[in-house]
Amino acid sequence: MKAAETPAADTNSIQPGPAPWQRAWFGVIFGHESRPGKHFDVVLLGVILLSVLVVMLESVGSLAARYGLWFDVIEWVITLLFSLEFLARLACVHRPWRYVFSFFGLVDIVSLLPTYLGLYYAGADSLATIRTLRLLRVFRVLKLARHVREARGLMIALRRTWPKITVFLSVVFCSIVVLGTVIYLVEGDANSGFDDIPTSVYWAIVTITTVGYGDIHPVTPLGKMIAAIVMLLGYAIIIVPTGLFSAQMISDRQPGGDAAKACRACGATGLAADARFCQSCGVSLDTE
Repeated sequence: MKAAETPAADTNSIQPGPAPWQRAWFGVIFGHESRPGKHFDVVLLGVILLSVLVVMLESVGSLAARYGLWFDVIEWVITLLFSLEFLARLACVHRPWRYVFSFFGLVDIVSLLPTYLGLYYAGADSLATIRTLRLLRVFRVLKLARHVREARGLMIALRRTWPKITVFLSVVFCSIVVLGTVIYLVEGDANSGFDDIPTSVYWAIVTITTVGYGDIHPVTPLGKMIAAIVMLLGYAIIIVPTGLFSAQMISDRQPGGDAAKACRACGATGLAADARFCQSCGVSLDTE
């Protein structure tokens, strides 16, 4: 059975074990092309969603008081299933420790630990701590990414656009600090709440992200003008990274990726980078 490639970048180096049964298990557990692999993913997806639903329902006091025992039973059954799944993954890979320290391996461990730790913290004084630890079970929702075929394309596009986004966010950070300092100088003596630079920077972050809590706001005409500029700049935070990421996704879907050519004669796009003639109209691309 041919093992499918895992979608996560940090698990690409994980290979099936040498034994035939390990390769067969690997194709089912890590693969998604074969019918057994698809069935395994569907069942696991359902269990993950059920686990997250139980965590959410447990936070409702009336439901926890009435169905608390059932929630505990369901949680333990799910935990045991996830434990068996984790052991099965370790058993079928060539180097188990490589999977343990991969992203999804750490997610599996973090999602399992809270339930088992609850066995050792049963005191009344530690009840709040146990409840906090049990909330970590929502990390199981990250396991969903393993089964989404498009996740690989998203990760590739994110890696390619991350340098541009990092530069943009660095500029935004510097702008926030400068704008926060400027608004402090303008509003510092107006008793409008801008008592120090950290508070002013906090205001700049809230405003430029278009959140707008309204706990502090400028009162001077110059301060209001600066606030208007910050609000307008806030839209760029959403537009620019989204545009870069979307453009990269579109480019990756075209043949040739970033180096794809376009024909100026007929307007055909997505031509291979080494193409000499347009496949639609036959015009030479080397003379353009």
